[in-house]
Amino acid sequence: MSQQDAAKERASTRNNVRIVSLFTAAAIGLVGVLVILYAWQLPPFTRHTEFTDNAYVRGQTTFISPQVNGYITDVPVQDFVWVKKGELIMQIDDRIYRQRVDQAKATLAMKKAALTNNLQQRKSAEAVIERNKAALASAKAQDLKSQADLKRVKALTADGSLSIRERDTALATAAQSTASIAQADATLEMSRQDLQTTIVNRASLQADVENAEAALELAQIDLQNTRIVAPRDGQLGQISVRLGAYVAAGTHLTSLVPSQRWVIANLKETQLADVVVGQPVRFTVDALDGRSYHGRVESLSPATGVEFSAISPDNATGNFVKIAQRIPVRIQVDGNEDDIARLRPGMSVQVYIDTRELQK
Repeated sequence: MSQQDAAKERASTRNNVRIVSLFTAAAIGLVGVLVILYAWQLPPFTRHTEFTDNAYVRGQTTFISPQVNGYITDVPVQDFVWVKKGELIMQIDDRIYRQRVDQAKATLAMKKAALTNNLQQRKSAEAVIERNKAALASAKAQDLKSQADLKRVKALTADGSLSIRERDTALATAAQSTASIAQADATLEMSRQDLQTTIVNRASLQADVENAEAALELAQIDLQNTRIVAPRDGQLGQISVRLGAYVAAGTHLTSLVPSQRWVIANLKETQLADVVVGQPVRFTVDALDGRSYHGRVESLSPATGVEFSAISPDNATGNFVKIAQRIPVRIQVDGNEDDIARLRPGMSVQVYIDTRELQK
């Protein structure tokens, strides 16, 4: 090969290297631009799905506790069984509470008897008033007769037909009849006051009856509370007490989990711009080998999780670091009951919210 051919070949090789270098640089630059566009979610990499793995299945877990103290005499259920509303879960010894009901019934009967006796006393007092009215009328009639007799005696004494002694006797009789009127009137007033006292006492006795009725109702409520029943349909958790154990009011006996399920997804505040109620959701469940479920956004929390914490952070310090807050989003779970029944409260899930409906 001549020197001229060799020079041409070297020049061609250099040109090829330059072309490859240019293409390589352009490719690297294009990849860099695409990476930046993807990182900033700019077209054509605009994302229409908000994702979070800070999400969990939730349910209406109810802690079952007694309202009265006593020994457990019966536990007809086992761990994790399904129960119906009103079904007996545990029975507390009710002998003392039955005795209290009987005692309250006896007290109520006694108070009612006293109230009935008060009614009888009122009728008797009214009869006494009528008798005293008749006595007063009789005294007045007797006084009229005595005054008439006295007038005649005075006339006869004046003409000498009767002696002064007989006149004095007539005067005494007239004075006695006048005093009898005052006495009968006072007796009538006393009987009226007795009637008023009986009427006033009736209000007190009526209050005693109502108090006894309330005490009986309270005793019956305590007796009913010795039967610990399921407040609604659901599945029980672990039974934490056994037969013969002594429990106090408020002791945690077991838990009840109804069949209703939903998902709480804790999204960053920067992810909520396009999230609205009603958007479709897909989530996968870690415990079920990533099985997919579907649902919809049901509601958004009115505040971040920090606002509901017991101790709110004080950011008025010089070492403040901005951290994206989380806002819980409630997601309704769609599907048949058998599929939803496989979800357990507390399971971790990964949530994907389709935000394209907002753009439409």
